[in-house]
Amino acid sequence: MVKEVEIKVNPESINDSAQIETLVRNAVNYFKKDGLSFKLVKKSIDSRRAKPFYLLRFLVGVNEPIETDAEKIKLNYSTSALRKNVIIIGAGPAGYFAALECLEHGLKPIVLERGKDVQLRRRDLKAIQQDGIVNPHSNYCFGEGGAGTYSDGKLYTRSKKRGKIVKTLKILVDHGAKADILYDSHPHIGSNKLPGIITEIRKTIEAYGGEVRFDSHVTDFVFDQNSCKGVVINDKEELSADAYVLATGHSARDIFALFDKHGKSMEAKPFAMGIRIEHPQELIDEIQYGQKPREGNLPVASYSLVSQIKGVGVFSFCMCPGGLIVPSATAPGEIVVNGMSLSRRDSAFANSGIVTELSTEELQSKGFDGVFGNVNFQKEVEQNIFKYGDGSQKAPAQNLIDFVNGKTMLELNDSSYIPGLYRAPLHELLPDFIYERLRDGLLSFALKMKPYYTDAANVVAVESRTSSPIRIPRDNTNCNHPEIANLFPCGEGAGYAGGILSAAMDGQRVVKAIVGVLA
Repeated sequence: MVKEVEIKVNPESINDSAQIETLVRNAVNYFKKDGLSFKLVKKSIDSRRAKPFYLLRFLVGVNEPIETDAEKIKLNYSTSALRKNVIIIGAGPAGYFAALECLEHGLKPIVLERGKDVQLRRRDLKAIQQDGIVNPHSNYCFGEGGAGTYSDGKLYTRSKKRGKIVKTLKILVDHGAKADILYDSHPHIGSNKLPGIITEIRKTIEAYGGEVRFDSHVTDFVFDQNSCKGVVINDKEELSADAYVLATGHSARDIFALFDKHGKSMEAKPFAMGIRIEHPQELIDEIQYGQKPREGNLPVASYSLVSQIKGVGVFSFCMCPGGLIVPSATAPGEIVVNGMSLSRRDSAFANSGIVTELSTEELQSKGFDGVFGNVNFQKEVEQNIFKYGDGSQKAPAQNLIDFVNGKTMLELNDSSYIPGLYRAPLHELLPDFIYERLRDGLLSFALKMKPYYTDAANVVAVESRTSSPIRIPRDNTNCNHPEIANLFPCGEGAGYAGGILSAAMDGQRVVKAIVGVLA
C-alpha cells in the first residue's frame, strides 16, 4: 500500500525525526517495527493561527517500495547522436534548460551569451554597486544565468504542471542545489549558491557536445523570406543553424529594435511598475508569526499582498525576506532597483516590490502609442529618476509615512542598498496615476498587515523590470514565430514566462516543439 499523508509538526519538533516517524505511523495506523518507509514530498508553514506550525506531506509505503516523482525522472544526455544545430540566444534559465533539453533529443545546442560567465560577471556587479558604472552587457540582468542568478534565485511559479516543475527542480539538484527545493512550498536557492549551480549546468552542456560562447552579442539577424538563415555576432561573425531559440530576457531592448528593423511582428504587452519597500525583517517576522523574537526553527517570514484600486491591481512582487535591494539598470543613465536574498536569508531587512498593473490601453491613452509605447514609457520613468540624482546609482527614497502623505519630512532608515539612498519626493517623481495607486494600495495593505504601515520602512524607486513590456508572438502548437518558421521566441523576454522556473520550463517546451518541426 502506498498513500500520501499530511501531519502537523510544531516548530520546536521539526528536526525530531523520532517524533515525526511516530506521527506518520499514527496517520497510517501502522506500528510494526519493519515494513514502513516514507519520504517527504511537501513542506509548508501555516501561520494563520496564534502559533505557527509546519505541514509535512509524506509518501508512505507499507511493505512496498516508494518512489517520489523526482526519483522517477531519468535524464539521458548523449554525445552520440547530435545531428542538427540549435542556436540559443541567451544563457539564462530559458536558454540553459533549452540547451539541456536539446541534448536529450540529439540536438547540438550553441548558446550565445552577450555577457560574461558567472564568475567574471561579479566584477561588473561590484562596479555597479560601488562605482555606479553600468556595463550594458554584464549586469544584474545580463550575463550567464540571466537575471535570476544574482537577484535571488526564488523558484516560485504559478504553473500547475507539476511533472514539468519536478523535472526542472531535479536538474537543479543534480547540479548542486539542496534537495529541499524538491519539497519546499517556497523553494529558494540564493544568489550566493546559484553561480556554482549555473557553472555545473554549463559543464554538462559542454561535456555532452554543446557549446557556450560568452561575450557573443547578437547584433543582427539574417532573414530570408520566412526563415532565419543566421545571426551576426558582435557586428562581424555570422553563424547559422537549423533552428534558433530567442531567450534574451525581459530587458534586451536591442533585440526588439532588430525585429522592428526587419519588420517582424511584435506586440506591446502589459507589465507592472512601482517601488521597492524595505522593512526591518524582525518586524515582518513579528507580523507574520506573532512572535518577537522569531523562534529558531522558523524561517524568516515573507508575505504576499494584493489589492484592487479602482479596478486595477496593486501587488507585492519578488518579496525577499532577509534580503538586499540591488541596482538593476542595464544601461547608463537609468535607475532600476530589484531585490535578492542569499541562501541563509540573514540580512536584517525584508524587501519587496510593490507594483501596479499597466495596461497597453492605459499607456496609449497617455500618449505612449505603438509597439514600443510600453518600452518608451518604462525608459522615460527610469531615465527621469536618474536625472533627478547626482549621476550615480544612488537611488531616490522616501520614508513610507512621507510617501503615503506626499511629504519629505521624515528621515530615511538604514538600508541594504549598497550604492546608497537619498531623500527625494517620490510622490512627485513617479507618474501621478502610478503614485496614487501605490499610495492607496499601501494603505489597504496596512489594514491586512499591522503594523506594515510604519516610519521604520523606506520606499525606493523605481521597480520597473517586472516583466517584458513587449511580446514576440509565436504559434501555440509549434512555438515558432508566425513569420519565421525556424525561430522560436522563449522565456521572459518573449513574454512567455515570469521567473526562473517558468522560464526554464518554457525552454524545455520550445525545444520539444523544435524536435517535432525538425523531425
